[in-house]
Amino acid sequence: MATAGKVIKCRAAVAWEPNKPLIMEEIEVAPPQEGEIRIKVVVTSVCHTDLYHLFEGKDKRGFPTVLGHEGAGVVESVGPGVTGFKAGDKVIPVFLSQCGNCRFCKSPKTNLCDSSWSTKYHDTMSDPSTRLTCRGQPILQFMGTSTFSEYTVINQIAVAKIDDNAPLDRVCLLGCGITTGYGAAVNTAGVTPGSTCAVFGMGAVGLAAVMGCKNAGASRIFAVDINEQKFEKAKVFGATDFLNPKAYDKPISEVLAELTNGGVDYSLECVGNTEVMRTALESCVKGWGVSVLVGWTDVKDFSARPIQLLSGKTWKGSLFGGYKSKDSVPNLVCDYMNGKIKLDEFITHKMTIEQVNDAINLMKTGECIRCVLNISK
Repeated sequence: MATAGKVIKCRAAVAWEPNKPLIMEEIEVAPPQEGEIRIKVVVTSVCHTDLYHLFEGKDKRGFPTVLGHEGAGVVESVGPGVTGFKAGDKVIPVFLSQCGNCRFCKSPKTNLCDSSWSTKYHDTMSDPSTRLTCRGQPILQFMGTSTFSEYTVINQIAVAKIDDNAPLDRVCLLGCGITTGYGAAVNTAGVTPGSTCAVFGMGAVGLAAVMGCKNAGASRIFAVDINEQKFEKAKVFGATDFLNPKAYDKPISEVLAELTNGGVDYSLECVGNTEVMRTALESCVKGWGVSVLVGWTDVKDFSARPIQLLSGKTWKGSLFGGYKSKDSVPNLVCDYMNGKIKLDEFITHKMTIEQVNDAINLMKTGECIRCVLNISK
């Protein structure tokens, strides 16, 4: 392409500081360096983790930054040493890298990667090195991606090449939330046929977890949320029962225990709230119950009574659904195209990047499951 090897000036939504609206700016995107790929971002969606960094984490060292990590686009150019990618390829950036060489990548027990930003910079949620600048200063690349920009530069170990026929405005969702929730059920929890499940939080991640429970053959799936308007959407993905904790005068864990002869086989916390994490654990049956932490948070400690684990329950966490990113995302794209998983049903709004603050407000108020933003043609 004509822009290869040159600095590109383009539009991006910049978060200059925590708790403030994003500002549309002209930024400069440097050419890709060794092992890097410059991507023209076509679409992105807004994920709760973007809001977490902006409104909850609020670590000032993580700003200014370009948010966005659930996008899809086309390769504009590649740097030296890049293999397996060429200009024009359709790709999905992934916040969890897969170098293929570290002890984690070589192990079938985990999807972590030693080369990921998250191993060193989970507090700022950005590696200090960046290819983005604005007004003469470096702009951090949120979660190594920064998809709220027309162009971004990402290391090839954090980019998944996908089917040329894939619709970018839907498969972009596989860059984070849907993969995270779905995989938490089928991989991390290991939901089995005929089992009972409870999913806490009916945002996109929770709904994807419901879909995972259903596809794994669960016989009863409880959707738990304080917003009852989300229950109709939960039914679409396979939920069989619906519980609003505010509608009861006892802990929802006790309600679930009464409904399931002692507790569910599997529970998944998809909110990112430490109190809900404890409730999810307490909702599991003793002896073999498994509870999975899925919602992202790192601002509070969490706790539980030791007897919860001494009685045979398992408490575990899940990052990106346990999927090894570069290997798995292309397969999930094919699963969507073959009708094995849903994506269209998650999308409740479509906007342009200039409306990003409106999309963020919709997410904050719970009026939106996923909003897809058009970035460029």
